[in-house]
Amino acid sequence: MSVIQNIRDKYARWAVIAIALALLGFILTDYLSARGKLFGGANSTTVGSVNGKTISYVEFENKLKSIDQQAEAQAQQQGRPFGENDRHQNIQSLWSQEVDQVIMGAEVKKLGFAIGKKELNDWLFGSNAPQDLKQRFTTEQGLYNAAAAQDAMNQMKRSPNQADRDQLELYLSAIEYNRQVEKFNSLLSNSIYFPKWYVEKQNAEASGLAKISYVSYPYSKIADSSVKITDQEITDYESKHKDQFKQDDSRSIAYVVFSASPTAGDTSAIKTQVGQLKAEFEKSADPAVFVARYGSAIPFYDGYVGKSLIQVPAKDSIFGLAKNAVYGPYLDNNSFSMAKLLDVKTMPDSTKARHILIQTADPQKGQMLLDDSIGKKRIDSIEVAIKGGASFDLLAKQYSNDGSANNGGVLTNPNNPATNYYTGGQMVKEFDDFSFNGKVGDKGVVKTVFGYHYIEILDQKNFEPHYKVAYYAKNIVASDETDRTALSAASKFASDSRDLKAFDENFDKTLKSQGYQKLLANNIKPIDNNIEGLSVYGFSRQMVREIYKASKGDVLQQQRIGDKYVVAAVTEVIKEGLMPPSLARITVEPILRNKKKAEQIKKMIGTVSTLDAAAVIFKDSVKTVDSLRITGGPMGYEPKLLGAVFNPSNKGKLISEPLEGVSGVYVVKVEDATTTSVAAASIEDQKKQMRDRAKQMVMFMNPPSQVLKKTATIKDNRNNFY
Repeated sequence: MSVIQNIRDKYARWAVIAIALALLGFILTDYLSARGKLFGGANSTTVGSVNGKTISYVEFENKLKSIDQQAEAQAQQQGRPFGENDRHQNIQSLWSQEVDQVIMGAEVKKLGFAIGKKELNDWLFGSNAPQDLKQRFTTEQGLYNAAAAQDAMNQMKRSPNQADRDQLELYLSAIEYNRQVEKFNSLLSNSIYFPKWYVEKQNAEASGLAKISYVSYPYSKIADSSVKITDQEITDYESKHKDQFKQDDSRSIAYVVFSASPTAGDTSAIKTQVGQLKAEFEKSADPAVFVARYGSAIPFYDGYVGKSLIQVPAKDSIFGLAKNAVYGPYLDNNSFSMAKLLDVKTMPDSTKARHILIQTADPQKGQMLLDDSIGKKRIDSIEVAIKGGASFDLLAKQYSNDGSANNGGVLTNPNNPATNYYTGGQMVKEFDDFSFNGKVGDKGVVKTVFGYHYIEILDQKNFEPHYKVAYYAKNIVASDETDRTALSAASKFASDSRDLKAFDENFDKTLKSQGYQKLLANNIKPIDNNIEGLSVYGFSRQMVREIYKASKGDVLQQQRIGDKYVVAAVTEVIKEGLMPPSLARITVEPILRNKKKAEQIKKMIGTVSTLDAAAVIFKDSVKTVDSLRITGGPMGYEPKLLGAVFNPSNKGKLISEPLEGVSGVYVVKVEDATTTSVAAASIEDQKKQMRDRAKQMVMFMNPPSQVLKKTATIKDNRNNFY
């Protein structure tokens, strides 16, 4: 297992979905440890099921824990916190992945696809290796080091740590599954075929040219208000088109927001509190103790930061301070801050180094791996050997307990594995201090929480002033009085509003005149993390859970979301199945309305005798289109009309039946129909183009897993756990 990934701790690459858990086996631990609390009931151990195959909560949660660890490392690497939204996205991604694996796993099993050892090795260590392996094991020249990748896997296979071996097995299983799915998709896409006759028929249809005369009666001439569509008619239409109107569980609410945001008085008080500490901060001999004592929102960082990387609003004023002087309070986002300049010196912003690690501990697991005194003797022996002329490269490969050993101990940048230069803060403090405070060519032994390192600084670049600054910050928050006032108002409204009717009445009677607004949120799904309109305040997962415990018309107790209190009433409860008419109406009503209008129009015209007679009834003139093709033309999208016009039996005739079109009813006479030459590629070229388009459709726009999901029986119980 690559210990340098542990040194970088939370700075590993995150690739959860790319090619099946990325290199999960190399960088995640504790896969088999469960966390969380099981809930009671029939589904207490089941997150869901797919076609009868259950997805265990314990297994799902263990995988989620590993993914969360990865995501948190990635977030910290990007300088941002790992939040509720990150976790929610991980839950969604993992669920989708689990469903896909059950569905596709069953299909590849039916076909008997198997991945042999030779094929697996060819894929892992060949020229077309998975992208995650290529990124991890790349030489300075940007080439894939297959030997290093194979050596790392062999080390994991022999690892005394069962968790390491389990993680490798998980990774290889995921690789094998993805290879099987690739074969399935390839088999499917390569079976696409278009016969010659089909292409010739399309070409013949495209060459058709017609001249028509017609009169029309647009639906818009009949007022929509004159045509009524009942809920039963909408339901009947849905029943005939079930696939188009499938509805998942959803809820709708009306809600009122009571603000508990800091007032101007609260903001002024926070600034005063921070300012009162300025003199003590300036005199403090130990800023780390001061920052900890008064609970700074910015923890003390005992290191230097390059001038170009400091982005605080008052940076120019801070750069101009004398040592140990304090600037502030100043406003920084949602806090008042002070900055104390401790030191400044010129340093590189990136370093290239190599090391040999004798690991004595695994801090992530809290395990001692080697007696400290033995580790110290080994590293001292290595130092003596190198000073005596021994090869650093060979000793690293032979003795270092780190993945960089395969590259002679040379470290890579976790943000960009293609380069061997890393920046400050990417290694543990002791490692950073040596490699950035020293100079090129320096060698020495450094002890960290992982053990003993023998380090050599190979290069440094981009020198600039680096500042060591202690920050004290206090977030601007509402006072207890402000919070109590908002809570009291929300609580009173909720307790006075026992049902939806009372909710509406009380709002109109007591809150509307005070400037409050009653807002709506629709289509809230069971596993949603945010509610429309409320996401600007914070995550509302708990509120979603409460909404799904309630019935239609229930009023919920106030919920805290960010710095707001929200009181909501459930206005609609929609169960899984067909959409209720109220939701389907917006789609179905125009279709049924036009159909009824068409019946009125056809009844009005009766039997068609001539175009002129139809024109009199329609109060329309006879129009002519000279060059109409099957692909359309000046009449827009009218498939029924085009089908009738290019029916050979209608050539030279008045089509006796009025045509019910998309935008109106038509009476049409086909004056003439002929064919013309149409520029087209060769038959083989056309077949290839059709195949390529179809393959794109299958693989990207409508992949097999998505098609199979539509016919699968999927039960999603995540709402009981998350």
